[in-house]
Amino acid sequence: MISIAMNNIKKSFGVDVILEDISFTINEGERVALVGSNGTGKTTLFKIITKEVDYDLGDIFYAKDLSIGYLSQHVDIENDNTLIEEVLTVFEEVMLLEKEIRVLEHDIAEAGSLEDHDKLDRLMKQYTKKTDEFTKINGYAYNSEAKGILIGLGFKEEDLSKKVRMLSGGEKTRVMLGKLLLKKPDILLLDEPTNHLDTDSVQWLEAFLRQYRGTIFVISHDRYFLDQLTNRTFELFNKSIRVYNGNYSYYVSQREIQAELDEKAYEENLAERKRQQEVIDQLKAFGREKQVKRARSREKLLDKMDVVEKPNYMKKRAKITFEPSVKSGKDVLKARGLSKSYGERCLFQNVDLDIYRGEKIALIGANGAGKSTLFNILLGVDKSFDGDIDFGTNVYPVYFDQERDDLQPDKTVLEEVWSTYPNFTETKVRNMLGAFLFTGDEVYKLIGTLSGGEKARISLLKLMLSDSNFLFLDEPTNHLDIESKEVLEDAITNYEGTVFVISHDRYFLNKVPDQILVLEDQSVKSYLGNYDYYIEKRAAEKAALEFANQSEDTTTKTQLKIQRKKDKEKEKEEKKLKKQITETEEAIHNTELEIENLNELLCLEEIYSNPEKVKEVTEQKSDKEKILHELMSTWEMLLEAQQD
Repeated sequence: MISIAMNNIKKSFGVDVILEDISFTINEGERVALVGSNGTGKTTLFKIITKEVDYDLGDIFYAKDLSIGYLSQHVDIENDNTLIEEVLTVFEEVMLLEKEIRVLEHDIAEAGSLEDHDKLDRLMKQYTKKTDEFTKINGYAYNSEAKGILIGLGFKEEDLSKKVRMLSGGEKTRVMLGKLLLKKPDILLLDEPTNHLDTDSVQWLEAFLRQYRGTIFVISHDRYFLDQLTNRTFELFNKSIRVYNGNYSYYVSQREIQAELDEKAYEENLAERKRQQEVIDQLKAFGREKQVKRARSREKLLDKMDVVEKPNYMKKRAKITFEPSVKSGKDVLKARGLSKSYGERCLFQNVDLDIYRGEKIALIGANGAGKSTLFNILLGVDKSFDGDIDFGTNVYPVYFDQERDDLQPDKTVLEEVWSTYPNFTETKVRNMLGAFLFTGDEVYKLIGTLSGGEKARISLLKLMLSDSNFLFLDEPTNHLDIESKEVLEDAITNYEGTVFVISHDRYFLNKVPDQILVLEDQSVKSYLGNYDYYIEKRAAEKAALEFANQSEDTTTKTQLKIQRKKDKEKEKEEKKLKKQITETEEAIHNTELEIENLNELLCLEEIYSNPEKVKEVTEQKSDKEKILHELMSTWEMLLEAQQD
C-alpha cells in the first residue's frame, strides 16, 4: 500500500526554482534514502511532506490517517525539563485524559453520595467512554514505556533526571528520536540522524531502525549507514528526482551506467539533428520548388524533434595522479614508546608506530581515547609526552582540518590556487581544479561564497600540489556532501604520498586506507586491511578469546565441576528471572482486565444508583491501579536485571 505519492511537484523561492517535476511513490514499510549535493532541496522536500513549506504546483497523496514523524537536522532543546519530563511531553493528551478520569471518579462518588441519579448516569457514560479510550492508548503503562525506550536508546536510570539543555548534540538527537518512537508514526523522516553520533551510537541506531515497523525516509551523508539500512535510493539532481531500487552502493553502480546512457542519448540526438540539418541544407541548395518544399517539411519535423540537453549528470573528473614535488624516503615515521597522561589519567602508553612511503593509514577509536592528541604529538604541537619520534629523509608533514584558515575569501577559486603556484600555466591549474569539480565559470567563484565542502576541496588540492608528502587528516569528510566526499576519496586514493587519517566515516574507511590502527585500552593495534576487514578480524578475535577462555576452564576436573555448578546456577537464575517476568506480565494483564471489569461495573445502574456500591467499586479500582503501578515497576526492574 502506498504511504506517500508525489506528482509533478514544483517549488520556487522567488525566481529560483528549487524542485521541478518531482514524482515518486513510497510504499508502507520501505526504507528510502534521499541523496544529492548540498543545496539541491532535500530538506525542502522533507518540509513539503510535513506541510511546513508550501509547494507551487503538483499533487501530494497521503495514505488515510497517515502519521508523520520528522527528525530535523538541527535538534535544539533548551528548556528546563529533565530527560524523562521531556520525553513524557509526548503523552500530554494521555496525562490530561488521566487527570480527567481522576476528576470524574471524584464527581461520581460525590453524585452517588447525593443520590443525584441523572447526574450520575451522565457522569458514568463519560467515565466509560474515557476509560475505554485510556485503555486503548495503553494509558496504564505510558510511564514505563517511556523509560523502556530511553533505556533502549542507551540512557541509564541516573540519566533520566538530567536537564536536557545540558545534554550533548548526539544525546539530544537520541531524545528527539525517542520521542518520535514513542509517538510511533507511520513514517519517519530523518534528516542527518547520525550527525554528532560516535560509531557505537550509529551502529545502535542502524540496528534499531532495521527493526522499526513503519516506513523510513532518510537524508544522510553517511553512506555506510545508508547501505546498512535502505532498500531504495532517491537522488535529487537538476531540480528533479531519479529513483534507484537498491541501497547506496547499488545506486553508485547504476549512476555510472545512467551517466553513460545520458551521454550516449545526447550524442545520438546531436548526430541525428546534425544529419537532418545537412539534408535540409542540401535540398535548399538545389533551388527547385519541389526540393525547397521538402526542405521546409523537414525543418518543421526538426523543430518538433526533442532536444536532449547536454548531460552534466556526472561531472568529468580528470584522472590526475598527485605526485609530491619532493619524494620522501621509504621510512616516513618511526615512533617508539609514546606515552601521554593528563594527571592520573593515562591516554596511551608504550605506543610504537612504523609508517612507510605511500601508505594510507586510518586511526580509529572511541571519542576521548586520544586520537587527536596522538596527532598533535606527531606533528610537534604537543611536546609534553614520553617516547621518541623520528621522521625519515625528506619527509614534510602537513595537517589538514576543516577550519580552512589557509584560504583568502576575497580571491576567486582560480586566483587562490594560481597565486600559491604562480609557475603553473592557467591550463594546468584549470585541469587540476577540474579534477576537484571546479569547471567552467565555477573557477571564478569567490572563496568567501563557497560551501564547506568546496573549500575543503580547494585546501586539499593546494596541499597535494605543495612540497608536503605526509598528510595528517583529522575527520576530513565531516560536514561534506557526498559529492565532495567522493572527490576527496579519489584524490587521496591516487595520492602518491603518505596519508595518516582520523575518521568515523566507515564508507571512507572501507575505500581509502590499507591499514587500520585502533587506539583503545591505552594501546594501538594494527589491522592490515580496510574497515570491513577490521570488523571481520575483531569478530574472529572475540570468538577465539571466548574459545580460549572455555578451554582454560577445562584445565582440571575440579575447575570443571566448579564451572558447571556456576553455569547451572546461572541457568537456574535466568530461568527463575524469565519465569518471574512471565508471571509479572500475566499479573499485569489480569490486573488490567480486573480494572476494565470494575469500569464496566460502575456503568451498571444497580451500582451507580447506589452510593455505597459506587464508593466500594471505586476503592477497589483504586487499589487495583496501585497494584498495576507496582507490577509495572517490578517488570521494569526485572527487564533491567535480564539485560545485565
